[in-house]
Parts: sequence; C-alpha cells; structure tokens
Amino acid sequence: MPVTEADVLEALRPVEDPELHRSIVDLGMVKGVAVDGGTVAVRVALTVAGCPLRAEITNRVTEAAEGLDGIERADVDFTVMTDEERAAVREVVHGDPASTAGSQAAHGHAEGRAIRFAEPDCPTRVLLVASGKGGVGKSSVTTNLAISLAQRGKSVAVVDADVWGFSIPRMIGVQHPPMVIDGMLVPPETHGVRCISMGFFAEEDTPVIWRGPMLHKALEQFLTDVYWDDPDYLLVDLPPGTGDIAISLASFLPRGEVYVVTTPQPAAQKVAQRAGFMAQKVNLEVKGVIENMSWFTGDDGTRYELFGSGGGEELASTLGTKMLGQVPLVPALREGSDAGRPITVEEPDGEASRAFAEVARTIDVDLAPTRRYHRELKIV
Repeated sequence: MPVTEADVLEALRPVEDPELHRSIVDLGMVKGVAVDGGTVAVRVALTVAGCPLRAEITNRVTEAAEGLDGIERADVDFTVMTDEERAAVREVVHGDPASTAGSQAAHGHAEGRAIRFAEPDCPTRVLLVASGKGGVGKSSVTTNLAISLAQRGKSVAVVDADVWGFSIPRMIGVQHPPMVIDGMLVPPETHGVRCISMGFFAEEDTPVIWRGPMLHKALEQFLTDVYWDDPDYLLVDLPPGTGDIAISLASFLPRGEVYVVTTPQPAAQKVAQRAGFMAQKVNLEVKGVIENMSWFTGDDGTRYELFGSGGGEELASTLGTKMLGQVPLVPALREGSDAGRPITVEEPDGEASRAFAEVARTIDVDLAPTRRYHRELKIV
C-alpha cells in the first residue's frame, strides 16, 4: 500500500520538540504533509523565529518520515507560529487545552503565582546545594551532579540562584538563551539538563547590585515564570553564606533537601556548618555532605591530601547527617568548568566522574523518599 499523509502524520507523532518535550503533532507544529511517490515534504512551524534547535528538529522529522516503508527521502521546510498558535502551545504543554487559567497560574508574570515545586503533589525532588563560603567548588559540584543524575535517565533542571556570582550557564556549556513563548520562558537544555540563571539576563562583567526584595522577586520568577515541566530533580545552586537568597528559597521551597559542600580543611568545614545550621533553623533537612578537593592523585598513583583531611566527615557528624562522597582534585574538572565541558561528559570514566556518579546514585536510590512519604504527599 502506498504511504498516505495520515501515515506520515502518525510516524511524526512520537517526534518531540527538543525543548518542550511534547509531540510536534500535538503542539500543532506540523502544518503540512505531502507525499509524492517515495518523497515526502513536511512543513513545520517553529515556536519562535530563529529557533536554535532547527537542525535537531529537521533530523528528528527526517528520521521518522524516512523510517516508513516506501519513503526514500523527506524534505523539511519551516514557517513560524502566529501569536495565537503560540498561545495554544502554552495551553498544550500545561495539559489543559480547554483553559488558559491553569497555565497562567503555573507560569505567569504577576505577584502571588503558585510555586509548583512547593505543592504537595509535585513529584520533583528539590536539591539545595549550599556552602558556607565561596571557593569550595559548589557550582561545579552542582553542574556535575546534575549531569550525573541525567545520565541515570532522570529529567533534571538547575536554578542558578547565585545571582551575584552566576556561573552555571558557562560551566554546563549552554549555547543559547531561553526562548520566550507567549510570555513563558523555556529554559535551554544541554547534556540532558535544563537551566535558568541571571547569566542569561546580565553580562558576565556587569555587577548585579540588588537589595533583598529584588532578589526575592527574581528568584520567585525563576520558579514560576519558567516552563520546568515537573522534572525528576531540581537542583538549586545557592550563593555562599546565609543571606537573603537562602532565606527566600527556604520559604519558596519548603520540601527542599539541603546538601552542603565543603573542602577537607577545618577552616572551610567550620564555615560550611553555618549553612547547615541555617537550613535546620528554617526547617529544611540537611540530607548529606559532599567533600570537594579531597585529594590529588599523582602520576605514581599516590594520593596527596593538599587541603588536609577529615573536614567532610566532621561536618557530617556535626550536622547529624551522612558524608555522601569525596570528589578528588582533578585539573580537568577546573578546566572543563571554565570551558563549558563538564568532566562528567568529557571523562565519564575518570576518577572525579565516578565520584559524582556514586553521589548521584546515593541520592537517587539510598536517599529516595519512602513510599509512605509519597503516600502522605498523595504522589502514589
């Protein structure tokens, strides 16, 4: 039987938009299909002009169409959605095409919008990555831990809440800014991780000179105005210390799990414990400690503890929690962070990557909420 336009449409139904993770057919992006013998022509409407993932959409559509028996070639051309079509997309991604009220409640631009991650039925685990001081590698830990969780097949998102010292986009290697669809921010994704950061809205050499209320509002918008789509994990890279941002996030994300990053040296451990104590005072559970720069392994295989030892274990004991892992000091980890090539991608079998993989496994498996906990939250 010859291939029909309906056959092509069904073949395209499993094809997802790379950023919205919904079928391009369900989103109304497929605007035309024409079959001429062994050739099929497909017209796709992009959500925004200049879509940075046009090539990826082309590849996905071509592969799906050419997978049909009798189709030898697929030609893809593009148009751009109208404002009305983009509004319809926004309704579809929130699962309620009959009403725009629900989508605006989840992703709006006015005061008082609901924070999805704080709702009892939200399945997302929120991991707050904290430290008492700068320079301990908290952001590189956040980046590589997020990628390690994604490598376990989880959907992962990161909020770079270090408004003053934002670095996640550069570290993770993001190539383009968020898209805006009908007032909804769609975060860029790389290595299986979506992220949002002040780095998308301010130049790296421009200082962010904001007081508490402005910081509070910016963080609220990161959580409400961005299309997150209920990821398995939301990692939040907190700024060092115990100031306004940490306090705001504690109120925004009352179900957050706190993970404290430190180095082995006693001075860093003493400062890091303040972040843990702050979390406990605002009723957030400190789930574990991650020790960074634990040792350097020389060419002869000898471990050199350049910053001393025992800081992570002592901090975990002080906070009444677990030491989840020790990440070695590896030059490629620093180099990868500077160049946007995370070590967990560049050297997945390396010493540091194995350490991150084990921490991710511990969080994902050993520290997973119990079924009883899920029932109380009405998740299962």
